[in-house]
Formats: sequence, C-alpha cells, structure tokens
Amino acid sequence: MPGKKRSEKYIKFLIYLIIVVLINVAGITLFFRMDLTANRMYSISNVSKKVVSTLSEPLTIKVFFTKNLPAPHNNTERYLHDMLEEYAIYANNHFNYHFYDVSAEEGELSEKSQENQKLANDYGIHPIQIQAIEKDEVKFQRAYMGMVIIHGDLIERIPTITTTDGLEYKLTTTIQKLNNKISALLGLQDKLQIKLYLSTSLYQMAPYIGLKRLSQIPDELEKIVAELNPKNYNKLQFEYFDLAVDEKREAAIKKYNIMSIKWPALANGTVPPGKGAIGLVMEFGERALVVPLLQVIKIPIIGNQYKLLTAEEIRAVIDTNVEALIDINEDLGYLADHGTMDLSGASAFGQTGRQNPDSVMNFRALISQNYTLTPINLESQAIPDKLKSLVITRPTQPFSDYELFQIDQFLMKGKNLILILDRFQEVRPNSQQSAGMGGQQTVFVPLDTGLEKLLSHYGIRIKNSYVMDENCFRQQLPAQLGGGERPVYFAPIIKSRFINKELGFMKSIKGMIAIKISPLELDPERLSANGLKATRLVASSEKSWEMSGRITLNPMFIQPPPSAEEMQSKPLAYILAGEFPSYFADKPIPQKEINEKQPDNQDPESAEPKKQKEISAPQSEIDLSKIVTDGQYLARGKPGKIFLMASADMLKDNVLDAGGRGPNATYILNVIDYLNDREGIAVMRGKEQRFNPLNDVKAGTKTFVKTMNIIGLPALVVLFGIAVWFRRHGRKKNIQMIFKRS
Repeated sequence: MPGKKRSEKYIKFLIYLIIVVLINVAGITLFFRMDLTANRMYSISNVSKKVVSTLSEPLTIKVFFTKNLPAPHNNTERYLHDMLEEYAIYANNHFNYHFYDVSAEEGELSEKSQENQKLANDYGIHPIQIQAIEKDEVKFQRAYMGMVIIHGDLIERIPTITTTDGLEYKLTTTIQKLNNKISALLGLQDKLQIKLYLSTSLYQMAPYIGLKRLSQIPDELEKIVAELNPKNYNKLQFEYFDLAVDEKREAAIKKYNIMSIKWPALANGTVPPGKGAIGLVMEFGERALVVPLLQVIKIPIIGNQYKLLTAEEIRAVIDTNVEALIDINEDLGYLADHGTMDLSGASAFGQTGRQNPDSVMNFRALISQNYTLTPINLESQAIPDKLKSLVITRPTQPFSDYELFQIDQFLMKGKNLILILDRFQEVRPNSQQSAGMGGQQTVFVPLDTGLEKLLSHYGIRIKNSYVMDENCFRQQLPAQLGGGERPVYFAPIIKSRFINKELGFMKSIKGMIAIKISPLELDPERLSANGLKATRLVASSEKSWEMSGRITLNPMFIQPPPSAEEMQSKPLAYILAGEFPSYFADKPIPQKEINEKQPDNQDPESAEPKKQKEISAPQSEIDLSKIVTDGQYLARGKPGKIFLMASADMLKDNVLDAGGRGPNATYILNVIDYLNDREGIAVMRGKEQRFNPLNDVKAGTKTFVKTMNIIGLPALVVLFGIAVWFRRHGRKKNIQMIFKRS
C-alpha cells in the first residue's frame, strides 16, 4: 500500500509538470494581450499593423535609452519596449529593433556603453538633462532618450522621447514616410535645385549687426548639401548666386519674396550705403519653397536683433523641404488665389523678417508631414483630378461663375471640399485715419465671394453674425488695470458634451477653443430634397448668443443679453455627405473669359489674337445652333463630402501648436484625414490625448454632490453606526433571553 501511494504521487507530479510545460508553450506560441484602456492606448492601431506588415525592404530601429531612470521616464521606456514588441509581432521579416545600453554602472562607463554612446552621438542622439527627486532632494541627471529609424540609405531620428503621448503616431507615420520616400527618390528623373541667393555687399555691414558668420554661409550650405546627398540618392544640386554681381537674378527677390536689406553709411562713412538680399530657395519642377536664412527679432527698447539659422537648423529645414517638394505624400490641393490665406510659407516673414500675425506656418508644417500641398490658381488652371480634397481658407475676392463651376464640378466627381471661411472681412483704419477720426474702430464688412450661393444650394449657410459665449476664454488683466480676469466672449470654449463623439476621429477630443466664429444654419427641406446627410461636429454652449449688425469685438463693450431666453447652443461646424446636386444643373454652363486681362507689355491687337481671327471661319458659313455638346458637366455627383467652419483664425499660429498635440490641432488634422479616407490615421493620432477635463455638470448636480460630501457622508456614517448599535443591542438581548430560559 505505501508503495502504491508513492507511485500515485509521482504520477500526479508528472501530470502537473506536463500541464505547466504545455501552458508555457501555449503562452509563448499563442500570444494574447488585453488592453482595457478607453482608447486602447497600449495596443497599436490597425494602421500601424498594416504599415509594418507591408515593408518591402529592411527597416531597423535603434533605441538609445538610459536604464533605471526615475519616474515618469521609466514608464516611457517600458511603454516603448512593449510597443516595439507588438510592432514586431504583426510585422514581416523586414522589421527589427534593438535597444542599446548607454548606462553607466556605479558611476563608470563600460567599454560597451562608451561605444554605444558614441554610436548614439553619431546618429544625432545626444543626452538631455532630466529632473529627479531622491531623498527629498532635486537632482539633475543626463540621460539618452532617443531612437533612429533606418530604411535603406535613409535615416530618420526621434532625438528625445520624454513622453508616450503621440509616440505610436509619430513612429508609424515616420515608417510610412520613409517607405514612400525611397520609392519617390528612386523614381526622380531630375535633381532638386537648392539655390542660395546672397549679396556679397552684405559682408561689409554684417559685423555691425552681429552676423560674423555670414560670409561662411555659402561654404556651410555646400557642405550640408554634400552630406545630405548620399542619403537622398544624389538627387540634390547646389547653386550659389551673388546678387551683387548677377543683376539678372534681381527678379528672384520679388518672385520669391527674398529678404532684402538697405542701409545708410555706417561707422562714420567707413561702410558706404548699399543694399543686399539673402535667401535660400529649393525648387523642383514648378514647385518652390523659400527658406528665410535671416530673421529679424524686434526687442522693445533694445531694437532689432538679427539672427542667422544655425547649420543644424538649415540641415533640418532642407531635409523637411525635400519631402515637401517630391510626391512622397498624398496630394492635398489648396486654393492659392482669391485672397486666401497664404499656405506657401512665403508670407510667414515679411521683407523685414518679422513674424506675420496672420501666419499659418504651424498649420502648413503639420499638414506637410502627411500631405503634399498643391497650390491651385483657379484664374489660370483647372483643379486636377488626382486630388481627393481641396482646401479653401478665407477667400476675400469674388469668384466668377466659371470658377464656381470648377469648384462645383470638382465636388460632383465625388471629391471633397474643406471650407474654412470667414463671414466678415476686418477693415482696419490706418494710424493717420484713427488719429484724425477720433480713434475709429475696426469695421467688419460681410464677405460675399459667391461660395455662399453654392452652399445655400446644397442646404447650408453661414449666418451674418459672430458667436458669443459666456463659457469663453478669460484674459488675465495686469495689475495697473485692476487685475483679475476679463471674459473674451468671442473666444468660446467648446465643452466635451458639445462635441460629436459618434464619429471615431472625434472621440478623443474633450474640448477646444474657437475664435471669431460664425454660426451655421441648415435648410432641412433642401437637404432632404438633395438626399444629403448633415453631421454636426461641434457647437457652442447653451449660454451663447449672436452678435450681428454693428459688430465690435472690444471685450470692454460686450455684455451678455439680459434674458437667458436669448441664449442657446449654436452649431459651429458641419460635415455634409451624399450625392450633391450641381448648382449649374438648370443654368447655362459658364464660359471662361479669354483675354479678359491683357499683360502689361502686350498690345490688345497682338499677333496671338490676330492668329485666332485668321483661323476662325466666318459666322455665315457655320450654324452654331446645330452643334450639340454633351459631357460638359455632371448634373448630380458621386458621393462626396463638404466640411464647413466659419473661422479662419482657428488655423493661425497662435491657436495651433507647432507639435500638433493640442485638441485644436488634432481636430483640424483629423477632419482633413477623414475627408481624405485616412480615418485610421486620425483615430491613431487622437487616442492619446492628454487633455481630459472633468465632465461639465449642471449647477443642481454640483450642489447635490457638495451636499452629499459635506452632510450626506457623515450622516451615512452616523446611520451606519446606529444600525450597528441596534444590531449589537438586539443580539445582546437575544443572548440574555436564551440564558434566562435555561
């Protein structure tokens, strides 16, 4: 019997051992993870899985991260480990990654760590200072926290990874960009021209404005281009033009808005008066991008300060502009005439070098990460069919019927319109008029460009007013003005409950701010007749009202209406979707006006018009009424979309952050991605939004919660104590009764 029991124990132990081994084998081969976070923050998106699973060439990620960092940086390293591991699971054989040990052990670097640190520095990954708290003391520590992505001969780097916010989006889009960039560079027939326009006459006065490095710029640029050329498959070509001796290049100053400088005699006449210009132009085909090498910073009291871009800044700008010039991203058209906002970047700095207050450089830079901006001039060209979407931002000049016909027919082809318009144009009096007219204020003139009648035909219109809201941005007043806060009613804060969460790309946006925005109004009957669906994206709060008629945006003169009945939520942005009916379906097709504007140097009776007259047959020989044409226009379109928002100020640099991580930037970028059939990218961008305000609750709810915390909870404790006392007292009586009976 004892032997039998001993053998049964061995058999059970063997069975348990086999089960444990099988569980471990299953755990290794059958990988399974469960992400319970609201936005699935710790799981890569479907877009990331697709990108890494379709790699056609080897891609290597090298991570340089110091070990045992204090919180929260240790969590960043752990997150990066887990994310790259998940990338590897869904990737093919071309994807691999490696973590390099760059840490010091007990204050001393091992030989391997020294090699790894040198490798990191060669790739442009340098240590940064981080703050750590140990034993109630604040200490600073140097740490490596970066990575490089190598794909073929191309190298992209993320030099600092201090947060997990947006890390997956940044990594996936970088991999996608590298994959597209290799294909685009290998397919180029011509080279990209990098042209430096610099007047040597500037060398004389450069030391007097702190530009001792100016004469070295040509050699520095040539060296930078030579270093970048191998990485770009030798598709870069550098040229230097001295504007002081090459007068034929003077036209480039006006064409590209290159900064020019004019100075009087300096240093008691030692430096004679003169002028010069400096700028870098990158060209490929008909595309051109201007890099302002010199910036003028105006400092109160001190005056103007002049600053040249560093060699590292120039290298980064050239590398970025190469991607913008070649078609490595999907094309996104934008209207470049009719007084729209300048997205080319030429007006970011004026000829004085000062920042333009209407600059949209951040918007342009963020869009250029994933799209190639294609300017469209409706006055001289048609809208290319290759575009999926056309962006129109704040046009101020009227459209002809033929130009409206081009926009209408673009929509009929199943394309999309992104309309970010202004209902009013601000007319600011100049300083002399203001002084002479007793401080005349800005006048707001309604804009009528012609787009309004298209929108009205489709079933939506922009109202002639601005939205004011008590839930708005509050300006901090200086002490000399009494201090405190002043509400800026024309800058409504959009609360989470007024943001449509039904669309996937809007779910992560918990709030944002609008500026000088006009409300939208739908025509339900026309929408129904047209078979269109209108989806409201954002709205103001229930404490908002409209300002119309004589408009003033001076916060001192704006007061809420006396009655709360005059306030209600106002729709601020819509997406219309469906098969749009053409505005020109029952109208004569507009014809383009030829020779409406003659060039300054062309005679109206020039050779070209004469040639047209010679080949034209006499009207008597042809009966034009018998000529029938078809296929000139589409009366009803394929399924398309229109996004409409009436506030161009929401694209300016003071609203959109340069990193694109704020809720306003996420909102704009997500809308553009959605209308370009890239909703997966939009969802991935927004899933790690760090702006998570508390839910806005009503006053009654707040009062109830406060009352419960102050009175309710103590009362519950007292009631619970009384209930426990009664229970014990009853139990005591029961025990006494039992002993009395016995």
